[in-house]
Amino acid sequence: MKLNFVERSSTDMLTRADEFYRLMKTRRSVRGFSSSPIPPQVLESCLMTAGTAPSGANRQPWHFAVVDNPAIKQEIRLGAEAEEREFYQRRAPSEWLDALAPLGTDEHKPFLETAACLIVIFGQKFDVDNRGDKHKNYYVPESVGIATGMLITALHNAGLATLTHTPSPMKFLNNILQRPSTEKPAMILVVGYPEADTEVPDITRKTLDQIASFHNGA
Repeated sequence: MKLNFVERSSTDMLTRADEFYRLMKTRRSVRGFSSSPIPPQVLESCLMTAGTAPSGANRQPWHFAVVDNPAIKQEIRLGAEAEEREFYQRRAPSEWLDALAPLGTDEHKPFLETAACLIVIFGQKFDVDNRGDKHKNYYVPESVGIATGMLITALHNAGLATLTHTPSPMKFLNNILQRPSTEKPAMILVVGYPEADTEVPDITRKTLDQIASFHNGA
């Protein structure tokens, strides 16, 4: 199969890169969501974008469980808040709590119910074929991480707000969503529209010099 690649001029490349950066620079994690529904086709298109991510041996070791059922969202919230209470009250070291303090987070997670939908992302340690035989997948955390980043980017590009949520441990999600033990929950991605007058923490992002180094040739 021949690669479908479009070579662009330097000017076009820079324009596209700058426009995309300006778009993504507006992405923020949101904790106040409205309950307005999302067009299903938009979600499906964004999920298909995530499915184009590179993966170890092209095994595509991910599963995206989309939840908009109010009863299931409530069950997920109860499970997540139980783990979060343990984290904030017992498990988290003071240094971690100090780092979280500027973000204003605590064990209460109402957005798990109010947002239009939750996308629970699972990594698949094995594939199971039609005969029930297991086939190991490779670089699962890396592959799932790349796909998740592409999903967040696609959702922002479509005009939706997101929040990554990682209660620990997350095995309760397998039980609620009836996913097999060969899958490991990686994240709950909260998706929807921000509620009116939503505020976000006043944070800054590292500069280019802080996040990248360039080892140029002579």
